[in-house]
Amino acid sequence: MIVNRFSFRVWQDPVYFVAFGFGTGLLPIAPGTWGTLAALPLYLLINNYSLPIYLFIIFLFFILGIYVSGKVVKDLGVDDYGGIVWDEVVGYLLTMAGAPIGFFWMLSGFILFRLFDIWKPFPISFIEKRIKGGLGVMLDDILAAVPACLILKGLAWTFSL
Repeated sequence: MIVNRFSFRVWQDPVYFVAFGFGTGLLPIAPGTWGTLAALPLYLLINNYSLPIYLFIIFLFFILGIYVSGKVVKDLGVDDYGGIVWDEVVGYLLTMAGAPIGFFWMLSGFILFRLFDIWKPFPISFIEKRIKGGLGVMLDDILAAVPACLILKGLAWTFSL
C-alpha cells in the first residue's frame, strides 16, 4: 500500500494532513466514507453563516484542495490516491449548502453525496478520467455534490409543503 511509506508525513506535514482529511484517509477500509465523516465537524462550524459566506468558504476549501491534492498526488506518483479525501470533505460541504439544519438532513446529504461519489454518473466519470492533478482530484467530487445538493433541496422543499 502506497500510503504506508508516507503515513508519517500525514502527522508531520500540514499539506498531507489536510489532503488525507485530518488523517481519516489513512484508514484501510472506505477512506472516502471516513473522509466524508470528517466533514461533519466542519459543517457544524460553518453551517450558520449566510449562504454567500458559506459558499465562499467552500470555494476557499476547493482552492486549498487543488493545491494539497496536487502536491500529494505528485509526491505519490499516482493520479488520484484513495487516501486523499479532502475532496470528499469539500464535496459534502457543497452538498449541504443551504440545507436545513438537523441530523436527518446531515444524514441524507451524507448518503446522497456518497452515492453520487461512488456511482459517478456521466459527466463525473468522464471528467475523472480526463482531468488529472489536484483539479482532477477535486472536480469529480464537486460534480458529485451538485446532484446530491439538488436532490436534498428537492427533499427539503417536499417536506416543507
